[in-house]
Amino acid sequence: MELIMEQFPIVIHSLNVGFLQTLKLFFATLLGAIPLGLVIAFGSMSHFKPLSYITNIIVWIVRGTPLMIQMLIIYYFPGLVLGNPIWGGGESGRFLAASVAFIFNYACYFSVIYRGGIQGIPQGQTEAGLVLGMTKHQIFFKVKLLQMVKRIVPPMSNEIITLVKDTSLARIIALQEIIWAGQSFLKGSQGISGAIWPMFFAAVYYLVFNGILTVNVVPTSSSLCIFIVPWCIRIIFFTIASPRPVPPVSLERALSTR
Repeated sequence: MELIMEQFPIVIHSLNVGFLQTLKLFFATLLGAIPLGLVIAFGSMSHFKPLSYITNIIVWIVRGTPLMIQMLIIYYFPGLVLGNPIWGGGESGRFLAASVAFIFNYACYFSVIYRGGIQGIPQGQTEAGLVLGMTKHQIFFKVKLLQMVKRIVPPMSNEIITLVKDTSLARIIALQEIIWAGQSFLKGSQGISGAIWPMFFAAVYYLVFNGILTVNVVPTSSSLCIFIVPWCIRIIFFTIASPRPVPPVSLERALSTR
């Protein structure tokens, strides 16, 4: 017990440093995957068939293979096969490679959630909007968006909780996150070796952080992100294009075309 008390400050400091790296990877993934997932979702639903097929194949490959393998390929492939280690060396290079792998992986998962939320809206609401003279863009942002948010927040929350735990996979490329920090004392680090108890404290970090997300952060952050991203896309694309409104369609004509 006395030995553990002596080692405790060293272990906690190392775990704090590792957990900071875990948090950085977590937030970097969310910031990149949420908007990218929306772009992928629109690509998979595109009426341009080649784009739709290619996007769906990429999503299928990413969802069907382990994230750990994807991370190894992204980190080692440029240097070993192409002879161009684009990530550089050191902790910053490993963090950048892990971030790219996590963002692309979770963007594909988010895209399926977005797509399900959008396609789950009854088609009759789109037809009703066209009858009222609304454009498809107006129908999406003013009619479908709020309903889509309600549908996708629960699965998005689950994915965010899963992301917290999946950050531990980054140790496969030697990223010094919290699991890597705890495991180092088992192998031998800073004069401590064969110590298993730091791993239990690492689990406590995950448990507390997931509890905070579950109670306070996940519903709010999911809703805000889903609201912000479509409006950003609208500002970038639709305000520049300024699409003309569709002339109102008579009710008799709309019913006759069904």
